Amino acid sequence: MEKTWAISGVDLHLDLPRAGADAGAVAGAGTGTEAGTGTGAGERGVRASLTDALREAVRSGRLAPGTRLPSSRSLAADLGLARNTVADAYGELVAEGWLTARQGSGTRVAARTAPPRPAPAHRRATPPRTPPPPVHDLRAGPCDVSSFPRAAWLSAARRAMTAVPHEAFGYGDGRGRPELREALAGYLARARGVRTTPERIVLCAGFSQGLALLGRVLRQRGVRSMGVESYGLWIHHDIVERAGIRTAPLTVDGHGARVAELDDEARRNVRSVLLTPAHQFPTGVPLHPDRRAAVADWASRTGGLIVEDDYDGEFRYDRQPVGALQGLAPEHVVYCGTASKSLAPGLRLAWLVLPEHLVADVVDLRRSGEWGMGVLDQLTLAEFINSGGYDRHIRAMRLHYRRRRDDLVSALARHAPHIRVTGIAAGLHAGLELPPGTEHATIQAAAWRGLAVQGLSAFRHAAVDESTPSPVPDGRDGLIVAYGTPAKHAFAGALETLIDVLPPAS
Repeated sequence: MEKTWAISGVDLHLDLPRAGADAGAVAGAGTGTEAGTGTGAGERGVRASLTDALREAVRSGRLAPGTRLPSSRSLAADLGLARNTVADAYGELVAEGWLTARQGSGTRVAARTAPPRPAPAHRRATPPRTPPPPVHDLRAGPCDVSSFPRAAWLSAARRAMTAVPHEAFGYGDGRGRPELREALAGYLARARGVRTTPERIVLCAGFSQGLALLGRVLRQRGVRSMGVESYGLWIHHDIVERAGIRTAPLTVDGHGARVAELDDEARRNVRSVLLTPAHQFPTGVPLHPDRRAAVADWASRTGGLIVEDDYDGEFRYDRQPVGALQGLAPEHVVYCGTASKSLAPGLRLAWLVLPEHLVADVVDLRRSGEWGMGVLDQLTLAEFINSGGYDRHIRAMRLHYRRRRDDLVSALARHAPHIRVTGIAAGLHAGLELPPGTEHATIQAAAWRGLAVQGLSAFRHAAVDESTPSPVPDGRDGLIVAYGTPAKHAFAGALETLIDVLPPAS
C-alpha cells in the first residue's frame, strides 16, 4: 500500500538514528520507511531511540517549555513508526516529568525549574551603582507608536489585498510597487511641493537603506566627500562613511546650515550635501530662504547633489509647512521621505525622489538582491493614501503633537522660565537651552529618576572641535526633548520628571 504523509499537526525535527535510514528525521517530511512495526527487541530499540531523542531535545532547551508536540498519530505517520511506539514514548516522558498531556490541549513540553546556583565561595565585590532602566523615554527617534491607526490600516490592507493582481507577489519592479509610487507622486506634489513622476520614485526599507543606496551609487560615480550639518544623527554620518565617502561638517546657526561654506577652499572637493532644510535635526530651525536659494544655486553651478532628508515635514504647527527644497532644483536634489514619523518606524517604508540621471544606477543596485522589501505594506500604504486615510491621520496627529508641544512649553514657562525652548514651530521634538556646564549632570539626574533624554552634544559631528564656540546660538549645553515619543498615558509623567531634573536658575 502506498505510504502517505501526514498533512495535519506540527513539524518536529528529531535526531533519531535508525537502521537503514539517515540519522536526522523531520516529522512532517515523511520518510517512506516503515520502522518499529515489528515486536520484541526491535520495537523496544526504536522506542528507546525515540524517547532518548525527545528527552535530549527538551534537556538541551531546543524544545522550550510549553512547546506543543505532534499527536502520536501524526508523529508516527511522519516518522514511519507504529502509533503505539510513539504513544509509549510519550507516556514514559510524561511519567518522568519531561512532558505533560492533557485532554484537549495535546502533549506539551513541561515547565521545569532551573537548578539553584551554588553559593559563592567568597563575597564578591559590590558592583558600581548604575541608574535603573528608564521608566520614561524622551529620546529623539520614534513617534508615538501607540497612536498607530490600526483599524484604518487594517481596512486599507483588506481593500488592497482584494484588488491586488497575482503578479504583485513576484519579484516585481526594482523601484517598488507602482501603486505606491503613483500614490506618492500625487501626494508629494500636493502636500510637499515635490516635482516628480512615479518613474523617478524608488521605494526602500527605511531612510537608512535609501541613504546607503545613494552612498554606494555616489561612490561609484567618484564622489569622495559629502557635506553634512555639524549637528545631526551620527548613524547617518556613519552610513555615508561606510560607503567610502568622507563627511565634512557645515556650521549650523539660527538660520540652519551655513551652505556658503560649500564654496570654501577647504571644501572645494565636496560635490554632495546632506541637509534637513524643513526642520534641521536636532536644533529645529528651518533653512533660511536665502540659504535655500544659495544651495540650489551651488548645486546647479557646480553639478553638485543635494540629499534632502524631509523626515517630519508634515508636522508644522504655527504657520504653513515649509515646502520641499527639491522643488527649486529637481535635477540636483534627491528628496528623501519616510513613514517613520508619520506612521511608525516599524513599517520600514521610505522613498527616494531621484533626478533622472540617477534613476538607472539606483534601481540597478537595488535589484542586486540585498536591498529588498515586502510588498504588502507598500500596497496598504498606497490604498491608505488614495482613500484619504493618510491625510486624515496626519491632520489628527498634527493636532495631537501640537497639544503635547503646548503642554511642554506651558510647563516650562510655569516651573522653569529660565530655560529657553527652541525649534518648536514644527516636528516632534524641541531643544532646551541649559546653563553652561550643566548638560551632563542634568542627563545623569534624569537617568537616576528613570527618564531617558539626550543632550545636544550627542548629535555634534565628531570633526567639530569642542574647544571652539558652539555653532548653536546662546551656548552649547542643551537637551533634545522628543515630546512625540511617549505613549499617551506616559507623557504627563515624563514631563513631570523632566521639570524636576532641570537645573535651577543661576
